[in-house]
Formats: sequence, C-alpha cells, structure tokens
Amino acid sequence: MSKTFLLEIGLEEMPARFVTSSIKQFKAAMEKFLNENRLAYSEIRTYSTPRRLTLEVLELAEKQEDIEEEAKGPAKKIAVDADGNWTKAAEGFARGQGVATDKLFFKEIKGVEYVHVDKFIPGETAQTVLANVLDTLKGIHFPVTMHWGNHTTEFIRPIHWIVSLLDDELIDLQFLDVKSGQTTRGHRFLGQETTINHPSEYVAKLKEQNVYADAEERKALIVKQIEALAAENNWVMNLDEELLEEVNNIVEYPTAFAGKFDEKYLEVPEEVLIISMKEHQRYFEVRFQDGQLAPFFVAVRNGNADFIENVIAGNEKVLVARLEDAVFFYDEDQQHSIESYVERLKKVTFHEKIGTTYEKMQRVAKISEIIGQAVGLTSEEQVDLARAAAIYKFDLMTGMVGEFPELQGIMGEKYALLKGEKPAVAQAIREHYMPVSSEGALPESTVGAVLAMADKLDSVLTFFNAGMIPSGSNDPYALRRQTYGIVRIIEAKGWDLAMSNILPMIKEAINEDPATYGVTIDENREAVLDFFNARIKQLLNGKNIRHDIIEAAVNVEDVEMSQAIEVARLLQDKQSTDSFRPTMEALIRVINLTRKGQELMGESLTEAVDASLFETAEEKELANVLASVEATYVELSLADKYQKLTELAPLITKYFDNTMIMADNEAVRNNRLRQLAKIARMILPMAKIDLLEIKK
Repeated sequence: MSKTFLLEIGLEEMPARFVTSSIKQFKAAMEKFLNENRLAYSEIRTYSTPRRLTLEVLELAEKQEDIEEEAKGPAKKIAVDADGNWTKAAEGFARGQGVATDKLFFKEIKGVEYVHVDKFIPGETAQTVLANVLDTLKGIHFPVTMHWGNHTTEFIRPIHWIVSLLDDELIDLQFLDVKSGQTTRGHRFLGQETTINHPSEYVAKLKEQNVYADAEERKALIVKQIEALAAENNWVMNLDEELLEEVNNIVEYPTAFAGKFDEKYLEVPEEVLIISMKEHQRYFEVRFQDGQLAPFFVAVRNGNADFIENVIAGNEKVLVARLEDAVFFYDEDQQHSIESYVERLKKVTFHEKIGTTYEKMQRVAKISEIIGQAVGLTSEEQVDLARAAAIYKFDLMTGMVGEFPELQGIMGEKYALLKGEKPAVAQAIREHYMPVSSEGALPESTVGAVLAMADKLDSVLTFFNAGMIPSGSNDPYALRRQTYGIVRIIEAKGWDLAMSNILPMIKEAINEDPATYGVTIDENREAVLDFFNARIKQLLNGKNIRHDIIEAAVNVEDVEMSQAIEVARLLQDKQSTDSFRPTMEALIRVINLTRKGQELMGESLTEAVDASLFETAEEKELANVLASVEATYVELSLADKYQKLTELAPLITKYFDNTMIMADNEAVRNNRLRQLAKIARMILPMAKIDLLEIKK
C-alpha cells in the first residue's frame, strides 16, 4: 500500500528571487534521491513561500524494490586452484556479494568460464530510506549562503523547523540542532503554530493560519485581486511576469491595493517612473485605456486588509520621495552638454588593466567603422554610427543614471533627443546594450546592431588581451553572454561576417595608435575564434540540431557565422532524406582521398586536370558534368550548392566503383587525385562533412 510523504523546511525569509529556483532544485534533488534509492512514487508536489520549501511525495512505495541479479566474478582459472579448491579471489568475490562459497557456480561466456552467483537484496522500508532524506538539501545550490551560531554548515537562511511525515508517522530527522516534528508555523503576524497530523492536511491547515503555501494558487489570487482593481477603476494592467513572480515570492498572504502620485511627475520620462516603481518598490504600473501611463500604482501587501489606508499612505510617501529625486536629476542633467559628459569619461576607469571608458569609446568607434564597412552600411548609416560611437556612453555620467543604473542607455536616448541628436543616433545609444540577457531582445536598427556588436567585441578582445579569459563557470565580465549576443545579432541580420577576417583588421587599427586607444591588441586569434565557435554551437544546440552537424558546420576555416548557421540548418533539414547518407558517403570519400593527395603531392594537387590521362568512361563523364557545375557554382545559394553536390554524388559513386584512384601509374594517380580535389574545394568551404556521423 502506498503512502504520502511530506517534508517541509521552515526558515528565515529568503530573498524573493531565489525562492522559485530553490524549490525546483529541491524537487529535482528529491527525484534523484528516490530514484537512486529505488523508492517508487507517482508525483512530487511543491509548495513554497519566503519562509518554507515543501515537497509532498504522492503514492510512495512502502519499501524499496528487491534486487535479483546475477553477479559475475573472476574467471575459473583464477577462482579455482590446481586441486579444485576455491582461491582467495573466489572467496573475496563471495564475501563481497554477501554469500558463502557454496552459492558460487560457473557460467561460460564467449568460451571462457566465469564464477557467478545469484544475488538477492531485499528492499528496505521507506522509513529506513527516508532517514537520510535531508541529503536532498545538498542538491540545492544558492548564489549566496550563510551560517549561523557556531555551525559551519551553510544554507541560504537559518532553518528553524522541519516537518517530516510519512502519512501520520513522524520520520525522525535532524539538521544541525533542529529536529523534525509535526509543527509548522503560520503567517509571521497573522498566524500561529499548527500541528500537521497527515500530509493531506498541510495546505488547509496553513490557510487557517493565513498562509497560501501553493505558489501557483497564491499567484492566481494576486492576479485576481489586481484585475479586480483594474476593472473597478477602468485601468489597463499589463502585468510584468518577472515582477509578478518576485512579488509572489515576497508574500504568504497577499492583499493587493492601489496608490497614487501627483500628475506633475508624468512630465518625467515614463521609463524613469516605471523603474522607480518596479525596481525599487516592487509596484505595478497602471495605464489608462489609451495606453498612457496613469498617476497610480498597484502593490501587494503581505497581510490582510486591516489598516490598509495606512499602508497605502506609507507606500505613497516612499514613492514620492523617489519621484522627487527623479525630477531633480532629470532637470539637473539637462543643464549640461553631451560633450561635457563625454569629457568626464576620460577620468572614469573601465578596468584597471584596460583603461578608461573614454578610451573604450575610441576603440569601439574604430571597430564600428570596420564592421560597418564589412556589412555594407550606407554612407548615411556610417555617419550616424560614427556620431553614436563618439558619445554612446555619455549618460553614465548623468545624475539620473547614477541614481537609477537600470536606465543606462534609456536615458542616453532620451537626453540625446532632447539635445537635438538624430533619432537614429539616439536609438543606437539605447540599443548598444542589447541583448541584455542571453535570449533578450536584439537591436532593431542596423546602426544600433553594429554599435552593440562593436562594444561587445571590444570587451571580448581587451579582456582576452589582459589574460582574463573565462574558464569553467567563471565569467565575471559576462564575456560569454556578450559573445552570444554578437552571434545572435549576426544571425538576425543575416550578415556575411567572418570573424577571422575582422580580427586582423581590428588589431592593425588599434595597434597603430595605442595612445588614443589605451591598449594594444596581442595575437589571441585562435582563442577568440574558438570562443566564438563555442557560442555558435550554443545557438545551434538551442535549435535542436544534431551535434555532429553543428561540428561540421562550425569547424570550417574562416567560416562566416551566418553561413555556419545556414549550413547547419540545411544539413539538419536534409539529414532525414533518402539521398543524404549516400551523398555524404560519396563526398566524405572524396575528402579523405583529397587529404591523402595533399600528403603525397603538396601544392601540386591544385594543378590543372589533364583530360588526356583519362582512362575510364566514368572519369570522363564526371569531368564533363563537373565542368558544367563549376561554371556557375560560386554564384549559387547554399541550398543550390547542396543540390548540385547531391546530383554529383551518384556519378562520384559510379566513378569510385569503376576507377582505381591510387593507380600504379603516378601521372594517372595524381591526375585522378587532382580531379577529386576540385570536388573537395567545392565541399569544404560549406562544411567539414568528414565530421558527420553517417548512420547506416
């Protein structure tokens, strides 16, 4: 008969941003624990609040599954001596299996006899296994931890109580000096301690003590309350999911309420108001039906509606103080020119090993120019790019960004427009930070995309140059994310950009004037290219493309990123067709023989093919078809090139079947290798297909 197991870890309030990830890790650790210990179950439910992490295991087996297996030991010649007695090797094997030697028997495997034993391990009870269930806490990893009292063990916050019940039976557990029991705690101010007699009571008993333990139920209640406020006041509420998740993890008993602020603050850019409300106070912004920001906010209290007027007044007072600061900084910032802010950046250190932020801007301006020319910007776009690159970090010195760092780039765009800069320049200033997360939004404008790439590429090159290359999980300057952002931008724009061509140009330009640029760029070409290739692989892995196809597409010399991505998608699409395997087998054989020809002939492999040396009809036919394909091959799209190679494959196979490539006559052999090399030169710029795993 199955049972239900409840494990609640009660602790001090956790930071809201860690609650959801912690309960997910806790569940995963429990799944691993039960599977490794052979305890069957049907489902694990999770409950979480700032003060508790709880798992409920449904239909848990009463005992482990028994193990019946046949264990293999040493060979008979080792297990038995000349007199037919068991050797120490056999006796040791028996002891290790927990049986007497009379239980041993021989079994032949591939002509050799080995000692075997039938092994039966009875399963232990769930109670016995669960005595070690707190090992699951080791499976939760926190960004920050602490220890308390005289203990050295660390956790995210001090643990104050543990509830551990198998149906109505207490499972004795202990974490440091905290012993498990049946008593849980209700809301810190609105509830009391309560006894859980059975896991089925858990959710209801906590509700009696003003705790909604089910995070999804609690979130739904918050949404319902906010929607009711919106309907009552004819507001539009576009709930930010990240903020909703954070607010949900701050409260145990939610009560939504609305507050207001003076309309005069609406003169400040709405991004400032939203940041003030969202990031600093965890408020939801309110809009009128026409989409305009309204002078109201919605917040959620961890408690009931008692004295809610006082709560509203207190929150309004705190917000007004924030908004007054914003108004002051907004007015004060406009008293200074963009150039004066740029001048101040000369005294701001970007990194002690790299130089100032101003010097970084000079490098980015040059890198932007190089990339802009490579991707074919118009002359007008080049002018806009140069202006944006010359000023794009100026808002870092404004009071608004100093007070609200989240607004960097955003205020740069606002202030640039106020100072008369072109909209394209202002937009690029905002977009140069994008994407701000691995899968975040990308720059929309071409100028913004180039500036974003240049800014990120400068960081990668200069940090690599300074020896600060990410290793393992260590990446304090987010170089992986920035490089991934470059790759995503190139994919989105469809630009033909080979980093192997760009890097030498950047190195030459920067090293010509180290006084202006602050650094010189050493030769880190291979390390940087490998770093970029890893990010391309990351992108393609996210698209569920076969790993060997990714390797074939990426590991092409001087490959353009957009081409590597396109080739990977093309091969992934074609790998399920009937022609894929025979085509790849034929082409891979061409590649392998060409590699052999390179070893034998060196540079002479690229010499012209001599038709007078043809001996078979197949090599003549292949040469004729190849000549017609070569005439237009360079101008073809990748898909059309693949199609041409697919059409060539049967001829190549026929050629191999009827032609001895490594002929005794050296001239004939070399001529045939040169003919294959021509085909190889059509294949290799597309993909390193010999890395493909061709499945029969």
